[in-house]
This record gives sequence, structure tokens and C-alpha cells, in this order.
Amino acid sequence: MRRDVLLRLLFGALACLSLFLVNAEDPYRFFTWTVTYGTISPLGLPQQGILINGQFPGPQLDCVTNDNVVVNVINKLDEPFLLTWNGIKQRKNSWQDGVLGTNCPILPNSNFTFKWQAKDQIGSFFYFPSTAMHRAAGGFGGLNVNQRGPIPIPYPVPAGDFTLLVGDWYKAGHKAIRQSLDAGGALPLPDGILINGLPQGSVFTGDQGKTYKFRVSNVGLSTAFNFRIQGHKMKAVEVEGSHVIQEFYDSIDVHVGQSIAVLVTLDQPAGAYYIAASTRFTTSVLTATAVLRYSKSTAPVSGQIPPPPAFQLEGSILQARSFRWNLTANAARPNPQGSYRYGSITRTRSLVLANTASVVNGRQRYAVNGFTYVNPDTPLKLADYFNIPGVFSVDNIPAAPPATAAAPIFSTSVLRFNLRDFVEVVFQNNENDLQSWHIDGTDFWVVAYGSGQWDPSLRGRYNLVDATTRHTVQVFPNGWSAILMALENQGMWNVRSAMWARQYLGQQLYIRVWTPEKSTNNEYDIPANALLCGRARRS
Repeated sequence: MRRDVLLRLLFGALACLSLFLVNAEDPYRFFTWTVTYGTISPLGLPQQGILINGQFPGPQLDCVTNDNVVVNVINKLDEPFLLTWNGIKQRKNSWQDGVLGTNCPILPNSNFTFKWQAKDQIGSFFYFPSTAMHRAAGGFGGLNVNQRGPIPIPYPVPAGDFTLLVGDWYKAGHKAIRQSLDAGGALPLPDGILINGLPQGSVFTGDQGKTYKFRVSNVGLSTAFNFRIQGHKMKAVEVEGSHVIQEFYDSIDVHVGQSIAVLVTLDQPAGAYYIAASTRFTTSVLTATAVLRYSKSTAPVSGQIPPPPAFQLEGSILQARSFRWNLTANAARPNPQGSYRYGSITRTRSLVLANTASVVNGRQRYAVNGFTYVNPDTPLKLADYFNIPGVFSVDNIPAAPPATAAAPIFSTSVLRFNLRDFVEVVFQNNENDLQSWHIDGTDFWVVAYGSGQWDPSLRGRYNLVDATTRHTVQVFPNGWSAILMALENQGMWNVRSAMWARQYLGQQLYIRVWTPEKSTNNEYDIPANALLCGRARRS
């Protein structure tokens, strides 16, 4: 065969290959979000809110597994600002986590473009501001990851999909709340509770006889809530990216930072029905309502708002234990969830992390095992990457809480782990208030809830077969919650109280998941558009 013919064939094959690779690349979704202040009146009193593209709550971000999500965030506030993607694993990419330990904040009148991929998850999540107390003013929104066409879900596709962002709310502005915390105060009880930014008035419409998915997230600062729909049963199908055994519930507790998806069949007489959310385990119960309306009905909602369950904790604990992994359902990939047998993996390390509340020099602080976190001037991720000394302390938090109480130590604390460690963490709560803990960059199996003090003999109670994976776990008063997690995501990751005032006042730390093997198979390189600040800017 002539040489020129061979070259044409070779170039043709290369062109076809290039075309195939381009066509095979996962889809991109582009968003531009402008963050501004605006006047909102969710509780009838005008106050300064944080809007995204003029919206409160912010725009809903819908994507599909494997989508590349590109969000250009333009900060028009008078303060530095960041968004974090609650529950999104940021696979190999803690550069995009959107917290002060990994990212420099976006300065006023500037922008930063987040780039991440929605891999290994199908489920209901949300985003929110991670800087200062901005979360108290808005800036949050729904974030839903749907399945790709080849990946089935373990229930018929619902007729519609509703996102409900529920959370406590304060009449004081975010700056006033921050000033109060900085002056030594604690966060007071909320003034109200909202559903999609309203204490009442949100309407969700569907056809009689059809089934709809309700994605419910707790976007509040400090308070768990109970969710229910008048006259309708709710079938739980997904918890924070995991398919669960499908059981019916009359009402469901959702703790700070958590999300759950339920299916609701409109099987009642055509009409309008209350949707209710009430604060849990508070001295006074606050309730917000919305309306589920059948499409062919014009009748007003009637009857009594369905009451919340009794105050007692035991029912909430039993409900939490009832959420179990659906072992036969796939995850974001075709493999069944149960193909990963977490219960047979040997632990490489165990930690008991206890939360404490202390008054230090007349000011409220919160701590973990005696250490209260201090935000440094340079993100930990940048300090680690550029080998900048003196930014954080490593492995100074003990593996168990100290035997005697003492004033907390102020520190920027990082615990180091090896890539692919399999870790047991017990969250111990010795306070009379409910707690909520979140870990970035991973999900984990919640294997047990218990009361009193945890000790190693209680491992015999662990669910090592079908515990649900989550990214946020509640810890009941004077009790403990045990989790197991596989550290397969290299990076610098935040471990924090999901109750934002506690996080702001020190109840957090970071974990560094690392391997000496440098490879983009483990972690992506620093992005070209990374913001530099603090000592990283001078390096």
C-alpha cells in the first residue's frame, strides 16, 4: 500500500478517535450566580437577606451523575463569601470544597468559578454559604443529582419532583448574630421556621392518583424539625445519596444538615392538605406550613394541622435506626450498594470525639476533645500544598476525650490519615442538647446510636450489614453515635458541627487524607484559577 494512503488512513483513524473522545466526554452544566443583598420579609419584618440571582432561597441546581458542574460565583456583598456543596463528595478535588480550610474566600466585587463533577451519588443535597454567619441570611438552595439513563432507580419514576428547604430563622440579621457571638453570647432560640423561605404559603400541586417525590433538607442553623403531610403516608426512598429500604412513615425527623427523599401518593379525596414542619426537642414548638393541592381542586385547606410527635427521644432514636441500606439497589454505578461489604473491613484507627461547651474569658466557645478551632489566615489546603509552616497543628487532638474537664485549647487542628484508611469515629455527646455532625469529602455508615458513655464493648451492637451511608449524623443528648468510613478521597476535609454557631465558635477540625504517591488518580492538581491569600499569596 502506498505511503500517502497509509498516512491518510492513520490520520483518519486519529480524527475518528479524537471525535469519539470528545463525544464521550461527560456533559457540562454552566451556571453564573451573582450574590447580592436584598430586602426579604420571611417573618413579616423587613431584613437584609443574601440573594443569588435575586432569589431567596437561591436557584435550584439540578444535574445528572457524571455531569461536570461549573458555577461562576460573583460576590457583590461587602464581605468575603464562599459556598459549600453540602454532601457532594468532591471526588479527588478538595480544592472545590468551598470552606475556609480549603479555599480563599471570594472578595467583594470579585468572582471564583467552582468546577466539580457529580460522581458516585444519586440523591438530594443542598448548598449554602460557609463564611461567617451568612447562612443566617440565605444564600442556600437545593442541589439534586439525578441518575444517568443506564442506571435504574429502585422505584417507578415519580410524576413530579419537589424540593423543600426547611430551616429555623432569626429576625436578627447575620451581622447582628455574628456580633453577638463574637461578644461572647450563645445563639438564642429561633424566631420561626420556614419552608422554601416562607412560614406559610408555599404550594405544591399534583394529580390525584399519581406519586411524587419530596426532597426535604434541613438548611437551618441549629434546630431539628419533624416533617409530615396531612392525611398522607410518606415512603422513604433515599437518604443523602443512598437508597434505603422503603418503609412508610407518618412523620420524619430531619436534623440540621440532613436531607431525605420520600414518595407520596395522592390517594386521598381531591382537595388541599397541610404540609407541616415543627421544631423538635425545643421548649416552645415552632411550626411552618405549606399546602399540597390536588390539581383539580379549588377548595381551601381545611381541618387541623397535623400535630408533631411527642417530645420524647426514644421514638426519634427508633426511627433513626429504621433507615437501612437497600443492599440490592445500585448506587450511581450499576454495582449493588451491598457489594461493598463494609462490615468485614478491618479498622485501621478509632477516634472518640466529644463536644463540649465552655465559657472562656466571658465568651462562649465550643470544643472537640478539649480543642477549640481557630480559622487561620491561610487555607490549610494551600499551606499544605506550598509547605508553609506554622499555619496548623497536626495530630494534637487526642483519640479520646480527656478524663477531666479543663479550659479548651485554641488551635488550628488537623488529624492526619493515610489514603484508604478505614476509620471508626464515635461522636460522644455529654450535653443535654441534640448535636449534629458533618464530614466533607466522604460519606459514612452510621452503625449505631446509643445512650450514656460509649465503650468498646458496645461494638457488638453495631449494624455491620445494612447501615445507611450519610454525610451528617445526629447525636442524641447524653448519648453517642458511631460511624465507619473509608477514607478513599485524598484531600483536606472539614469535620464540623452542622449547627452553625457551634462551628463558628470552634466545634470543628480538619482531616488530611494523604499518600506519598503523587497521581491525578488520587487527587487533582491545584486548579489554574485557585485564589491565593494569606501566606500563600506571598509564597
